[in-house]
Amino acid sequence: MAPTPAYALIATDLDGTLLRGDDTVSDRSLAALARAARAGARHLVVTGRPAPRVRPLLGALGCTGLAVCGQGAQVYDAGEDRLLWSVRLDRELAETALGKIEAEVGQVYAAVDQDGVDGLTLIEPGYRMPHPTLPAVRVGRRDDLWCEPISKVLLRHAELSDDALAAVARAAVGRLATVTMSGPGTVELQPSGVTKATGLALAAERLGIAAERALAFGDMPNDIPMFAWAGRGVAMANAHPELKAVADEITSSNEDDGIAVVLERLFPTG
Repeated sequence: MAPTPAYALIATDLDGTLLRGDDTVSDRSLAALARAARAGARHLVVTGRPAPRVRPLLGALGCTGLAVCGQGAQVYDAGEDRLLWSVRLDRELAETALGKIEAEVGQVYAAVDQDGVDGLTLIEPGYRMPHPTLPAVRVGRRDDLWCEPISKVLLRHAELSDDALAAVARAAVGRLATVTMSGPGTVELQPSGVTKATGLALAAERLGIAAERALAFGDMPNDIPMFAWAGRGVAMANAHPELKAVADEITSSNEDDGIAVVLERLFPTG
C-alpha cells in the first residue's frame, strides 16, 4: 500500500463544510485541525463570506494567519486585520450585468458586499438574506448599493431555483463577471476570472506551499475551482451534486464532522 500523502495545507470552506448549521465548529473538528497543525499542516479558511463577516469566526478558530474571503476576491491577514490583496467589481459593470439578467428572467433582488475590512453588506428592498445570522444594512433603492466600492453582488429570484438562476446569469453575463453558487439562496457575481482558486493560489504562494500539497474541503459549486487547483478535493455528504462529481473523496456531512473524519485518518495520533 502506498504511504499516506503528506498535506501541508488544509483549505476549508465554512458554511456547509466546517461550520455546523448553527455557525459553530465542533470540538472534534477543532481537535482534528489542531492535530494536523501539530504535524506541520497549515489551516486556511477559503470562504465566500467577505472579510468583515469572517473576522469573528477566525477568532473563534484561533486563526491568526491568512484567510481567503469573498469567493477569492480577498486575501485577508487576520493577525494584522488587513487585506493583503483584493479585487473590486466595477459598479457600472455590475449594474449592466444585473440589467442583462433581468432582461431574461424579470426582476431579481440584489445585495452587495462592500470592499475593505470594514465593508458592509447592503441589501435592496425585497432581498432576503439567506443566512440570517449575518449582519446587513437595508437601503432604500438599488442605486444606494453602489455608494462605495464593492467586491461582489448577491442575487435572488422570487421563483427560480438557485441552479436555474445561476445558469441564466452565466449565459446573460458572459465575461462581464464570474457567476457562482455558494449556498442555498446564494447566487453571486464577482470580478471576472476571480474564484476561490485564484485567492487560494495567492495565499499558498505566500506560504510557500505547492498546490499538490493542498487538501481542500467544500460543499458547493463555487468550490469546484478550488478542487481543481488543490492536490485533493473532499466533498461533504451534504454537498451539491456538481461538486461531488469532481471530488476525489466524499466524507460525512458538516453536521457529522466530515472534516474531522478525513483528518483523523490522514494525521493519526502520534
